[in-house]
Amino acid sequence: MKLAFVIPWYGEGIPGGAEMELREVAGHLQKAGADVEILTTCVRDFTADWNENYYAAGTAMVYDVPTRRFPVRKRDTAAFDRINAKLMQGKHITTKEEVLFLQEMINSPLLYEYIETHSNDYDLFIFMPYMFGTTFHGVLACPEKAVMIPCFHEEAYAHMRLFRQTYINLRGMIFNSVPEMQLANRLYDLQEVEQICTGIGMDTTITGDADTFRAKYGITEPFLIYAGRKDSGKNVHTLLQYFAEFKKRNPDDPLQLVLIGGGKLAVPASVKDAVHDLGYVSQQDKYDALRAALFLCQPSKNESFSLVIMESWLCGRPVLVHAGCAVTKDFSQRAEGGLYFSSYFEFEGCVRWIETHPEEADQLGQNGRQFVLANFDWNVVTRKYLSFFQKLIEEGDMQ
Repeated sequence: MKLAFVIPWYGEGIPGGAEMELREVAGHLQKAGADVEILTTCVRDFTADWNENYYAAGTAMVYDVPTRRFPVRKRDTAAFDRINAKLMQGKHITTKEEVLFLQEMINSPLLYEYIETHSNDYDLFIFMPYMFGTTFHGVLACPEKAVMIPCFHEEAYAHMRLFRQTYINLRGMIFNSVPEMQLANRLYDLQEVEQICTGIGMDTTITGDADTFRAKYGITEPFLIYAGRKDSGKNVHTLLQYFAEFKKRNPDDPLQLVLIGGGKLAVPASVKDAVHDLGYVSQQDKYDALRAALFLCQPSKNESFSLVIMESWLCGRPVLVHAGCAVTKDFSQRAEGGLYFSSYFEFEGCVRWIETHPEEADQLGQNGRQFVLANFDWNVVTRKYLSFFQKLIEEGDMQ
């Protein structure tokens, strides 16, 4: 089978979740025998100027996969920003504003022309994520061969009328979690769309060494860990507030907080000495830190998956997640690998339980590990992808 994955930007060193997911999916499908290409723009990444063609147009090898880049057209950034600000505030917009939003975000007419004119050269076009111009306009160029990995969240973008009208014509949708699939079917009429929940594959061979981490960073007290972007969108400020309140109410508790990842957040002065912000660390250092921690706290309310939760489980440690995130709560419940909180006092209760029940906490971590091995080993996920794509291709041949 010949597959084309379409994404707004793609290159080496991009840390974003969708880009990392695509890199792994494409690589594993290629190793399994599929003929895979990436179709993308010349823009460097999400944080770059979407008017700037950073990469040269044409085909290059990225992570050993052919990557075909197309130039973007100039956009009215100010018009886009005005509408996007409304959406980021959770406000609904008019249909006219939706049209302008999709017209003035990242777009490449030459990419869409290529998809339309070379449709017969590929069995399927797989688009990700759902909200970008390359996905919306790309789907319109070949709806009969369009599959989407949407990475849906409950957010204003997902409620846009044009998405609801267009994405019901897809051949297939691939979801990262059951709650994401449920959300999509609440928002869109997907009765005619083939669907599968594959999750994201994991390198299940990773291991962590607690002693190595403690010796390298000099953190000897028990600690909880957060690993990821440190910004308000990930709700890390709530974790800091709750940790400060916990230390205030439990002054003799030696618990520390370790933060790993990019970004900066103000640490309350009262807990400055108990918070260790390590910034970016190597992957192995992260695994060592996860193994050394009492537990991982993932406070985000908006996840379509959570790689770091799976990594924590593979390292044998339980997780504490926010009850407001349907995806991470569902994973914790199905895996029997962690606890969840929706208020400070629930947070404190969970922390105290983990501290005072070490054997049960270890068991939660082991439960999580078995859950990842059974569901998200790359061999398992790759077989799901190949089977799903083969089904869509055979159905298309019969039409």
